[in-house]
Amino acid sequence: MATDYYELLGVPRDATAEDIKKAFRRVARETHPDANPDDPTAEARFKEVAEAYEVLKDPERRRRYDRGETFDIGDLFGAGGFGGFEDILRSVFGEGSVFGQGRQQGSARGRDVLARVNVTMEEACFGVEANVSFRTNVSCEICAGSGAKPGTDRITCPTCQGAGAVRVQRRGILGTMMTVATCDACSGTGEVVSDPCERCVGAGIVPSDREVSVEIPPGVDNGTRLRLSHEGEAAGRGGQPGDLFVEVRVEPDERFVRDGAELIHRTTIGIAEAALGTTLDIPLLDGKHHALEVPVGTQPGWATAIRGEGMSRLGRRGRGDLVVAIDVEVPSDLSREERELLKRFASLRGEKAGGKRRWL
Repeated sequence: MATDYYELLGVPRDATAEDIKKAFRRVARETHPDANPDDPTAEARFKEVAEAYEVLKDPERRRRYDRGETFDIGDLFGAGGFGGFEDILRSVFGEGSVFGQGRQQGSARGRDVLARVNVTMEEACFGVEANVSFRTNVSCEICAGSGAKPGTDRITCPTCQGAGAVRVQRRGILGTMMTVATCDACSGTGEVVSDPCERCVGAGIVPSDREVSVEIPPGVDNGTRLRLSHEGEAAGRGGQPGDLFVEVRVEPDERFVRDGAELIHRTTIGIAEAALGTTLDIPLLDGKHHALEVPVGTQPGWATAIRGEGMSRLGRRGRGDLVVAIDVEVPSDLSREERELLKRFASLRGEKAGGKRRWL
């Protein structure tokens, strides 16, 4: 289940923008890696907090999140990686803050990947398991992602002595702090390659096509993004894979127009059907049909709802309604017999038809 941004920041769903900013200042101090140098999970936890703040501080993103939409980390922070998170800290704590100082990239992590999948409106309603194809970097099969030539091993990094990080003294609003920065020589892995693999040239990753199965939940809308942790780009050398974001494209259905959880089906009947009533065969998303009784004297623009036959609600129980909108067609190409019958009908109703002027 996706992380609840409100719960992560410890604020109610009706929190004000100022409440959210105050909560972020508090939680950021508690979770920032510089304040937790011995916690290997600190950076991942802080990224979640920064992601939550970046979404909830923006009114439009917040509305989209409340509707159930997910967000791509690349879209939120750009290609700058952790630097994007540090920009947030500068805007909240100020340039002089210890949390506003530049932090080097953490342990090697694969990039997040965005892929797209097309589903029918029926699949969007009921959910479906879909296969998503994309191209990205995967772990090198020759060296099993180590980057080292088969038969050789990586060696301990001489710069950090295998720690993967070096200690740096920094001054900020909290005073002088001894913080930990990622070792440049080994990118945080604690090891370097002395004899690189010929296939991946020491990187531990190679480009390849991938196919991943993803569960599309009932009720997704066009543009919904689903997040699959660790299914993105491989990092190589023991690093953590990035995430895969799957953007759902819902194909149009000529039978229906979607409006949130409601479906609208438009159909046309003749003037005799409108006057005398009729029964229509209305298509449903599941392939079945509904017999709809159109009442006597139906007027153009008449509409009715078939309860519970609309779209599923994302993350909620139940379905919306299927609204059937009726239009009445007035014939323009009458046969002689039809014309005579209509003239007789008009005469019986006291209507002046057939080209004669009617005075109002």
